[in-house]
Amino acid sequence: MNIKVAKTAGFCFGVSRAVNIVEKLLEGGKSVYTLGPIIHNPQMVESLSARGVCIAETPDEVKDDSTLVIRSHGVSMAVTDKINELGLNYQNATCPFVLKIHKIVAEHSSQNEMILIAGDENHPEIQGIIGHCTGEYHTFLNCQELEKMLVKFPEWKNSPLCVVAQTTFDLKEWKKSLKILQKLCTNAKIFDTICSATSDRQSEAEQLALESDVMIVIGGRLSSNTNKLYHICKNCCKETYLIESADEIPVASVRKANRIGITAGASTPASIIKEVLVTMSEEIKNAEESKTENFEELLEESFKNYNTNGRVHGVVVSVTPTEVRVDVGRKQTGIIPLSELTSDPNAKTEDLVKVGDELDLIIMKTNDQEGTILLSKRLLDAQKGWDDIVAAYENETVVHGVVTDVIKGGVLALTNGIKVFIPASQATATRGESLEGLLKKEVDFRIIETTGRNNRRRAVGSIRSVLNDERKKREEEFWASAEEGKVYNGTVKSLTSYGAFVDIGGIDGMVHISELSWNRIKHPSEVVNVGDNVEVYIKALDHEKGKISLGYKKDEDNPWEILKNNYPVGTVTEVEIVGLTTFGAFAKIIDGIDGLIHVSQISNERVEKPEDVLSVGQKVTVKITAIDFDKKRISLSIKAADENSDEEVVEAE
Repeated sequence: MNIKVAKTAGFCFGVSRAVNIVEKLLEGGKSVYTLGPIIHNPQMVESLSARGVCIAETPDEVKDDSTLVIRSHGVSMAVTDKINELGLNYQNATCPFVLKIHKIVAEHSSQNEMILIAGDENHPEIQGIIGHCTGEYHTFLNCQELEKMLVKFPEWKNSPLCVVAQTTFDLKEWKKSLKILQKLCTNAKIFDTICSATSDRQSEAEQLALESDVMIVIGGRLSSNTNKLYHICKNCCKETYLIESADEIPVASVRKANRIGITAGASTPASIIKEVLVTMSEEIKNAEESKTENFEELLEESFKNYNTNGRVHGVVVSVTPTEVRVDVGRKQTGIIPLSELTSDPNAKTEDLVKVGDELDLIIMKTNDQEGTILLSKRLLDAQKGWDDIVAAYENETVVHGVVTDVIKGGVLALTNGIKVFIPASQATATRGESLEGLLKKEVDFRIIETTGRNNRRRAVGSIRSVLNDERKKREEEFWASAEEGKVYNGTVKSLTSYGAFVDIGGIDGMVHISELSWNRIKHPSEVVNVGDNVEVYIKALDHEKGKISLGYKKDEDNPWEILKNNYPVGTVTEVEIVGLTTFGAFAKIIDGIDGLIHVSQISNERVEKPEDVLSVGQKVTVKITAIDFDKKRISLSIKAADENSDEEVVEAE
């Protein structure tokens, strides 16, 4: 088995630059909007959304205190003008190759040249390019469409034309189009604006597809360059698959292939490419290892060395820890060793049968000298169980079993006398979970593969399939009753730098770091830890994206509400100096709220520098002289407190 990953697979320069700009803004604590999805990759967009990045369709949707990022596709002049008109903070992540096209079409449009653009008119990049054309323009998708346009508009052949291409345009189509233009349009000025990374990616993908039995193209289905890669590879390799994530790997095709090629679109993160490669390698490894596992031999193969008279019906006459003896209506004594009573290595004879039980059995061996018959219930169960396995596979029904072994590459689950191999990738709800916790546990799973050739019977199952169904059912039930403000008791599942994910009954919601505490915190672990039981409420619901924003901090804990209720203007209280400036000192009134003691309010005597009189950590008595709740500002005075020294001092909480 040979797996080869294209060297050009993954982020191009422009996409990488755009994502890095967003990442740096987030690291700097900025509120970020992107004008449309930053890239055509749903996993990356979802990841950034979970970190608080919002998508705006127009500049009007962006909040004043946020930073807007223009994605690598670029925008029209009208959109840029609107952003400036609104006075928005923004960073332009337009790809330099796209900016070059903007300049070309703007310049040649101003010279009354008609602009001809090779690309998809509905693609954001083309929309942005069109937005820099001040005169007539036309677009074409391929050379056939170009030929039809030249027939429809014969005057173009002698008109001044400026021809550009979308940066991700199909290189072969572009070359065909150039031949037509150079032959028919003598006045055409042609600019080869296809990104060099795109042409390299397409050429390498084509060569790799020619050498492969199976070709995997990774990327978002809405990505133009990814779709072009898929069609290029499909023309060279019939078994070409476009997938967005590791969950979509065509396992059956991958397992039988000798040579597998992998490439990825310009908007595909390296983490997804790596996950696909690791998962694919794991599936191949599991398939090869499972071939060496001795699951159930065909019954005919099992019987060929035995002196057997077929099936018998017996009655249990005695039970010991190692075997069961039965009366089969013959002179010989029937013996069923524990290993032939069940396939479960952890079972006990006394738990399975009792004296008087009637059993259907298969004769494995007859020993006339000792007067015994070796019998098996396990093989008969296996014969019946295999029929049930096949039926479950064909009907996609759920089967019940017990995990008997944790082996390299997965686990074995026993159901109806049949051991089913469940790969590690299908054994748990998420990748990376320990398999040891499944040992001896009852599990539900689906049969996803059965084989009965080469004297072997083999079944492969998936616990994850059933868990996914259960999760979907819980989600449907949740969304049917969910509403903003509803309170839940949940468990903290994981922490990130930007918030905490909380399980609220099989469904995860996120509490943003700003919603964990009224005070400024650097990390969610300052408030909650994984495993904590917490009370949360639904702050916002996004039904389209399936996102749940949760709230944790309570209004009654808002320090400004506490201040309003307990510390009105005129209150005399003890505070702690927390900072000194040239114009005064900042003092903590209660946790989360500081007030300013202006230098003129420190003493009745003239004070040149606050540090001459006060020091950080010092406790002083002040009077609250003014509160601006809108601007969150509080004025304090030591002088006024001294003048009212007879007043009762309110202790700070």
